[in-house]
Amino acid sequence: MYDHETLYLVGDAQAPSNNPITQQFSGFFIGLVVDTSNGKIIDAGCSSTIQLTNDFVRSIFVGKSIFSTTEVEYQIRTRYFGSSQKALIVAFKDAQKKYKLAMEAREKLGAPELA
Repeated sequence: MYDHETLYLVGDAQAPSNNPITQQFSGFFIGLVVDTSNGKIIDAGCSSTIQLTNDFVRSIFVGKSIFSTTEVEYQIRTRYFGSSQKALIVAFKDAQKKYKLAMEAREKLGAPELA
C-alpha cells in the first residue's frame, strides 16, 4: 500500500482530561505516513472518538510537508475547533522531531544491498 520510500511516525501529546479522546486512549496521538524523498505527508490519522474528526484531521495534513510547521499550525488554529486543538499542534511537532531522528538513523544505517 505504501512505497518503500515512506515511513510511519506517531506524534504524542496530552489532551485535556475532560476530552473523550483522553478518556478512551489516555492521550492524543497522530499517525503520519511521510514520503522521505520529498517530506510530503501522504496519509494521516489520529486518535479520535468519531470518524469525522479523523477525516478532518487527515484533510489538514495530507499533501503538506512534514516541515510546514507554520502552515499546518495555522490550519489547525483556524479550522480545527475540537477540544484537542493544542494537543494536535503538540503531536505534530512531536512527529516532526521523530521524523528528523528517523532520517538521521536511516542515514547512519545506510541502504542495504538489494539482490
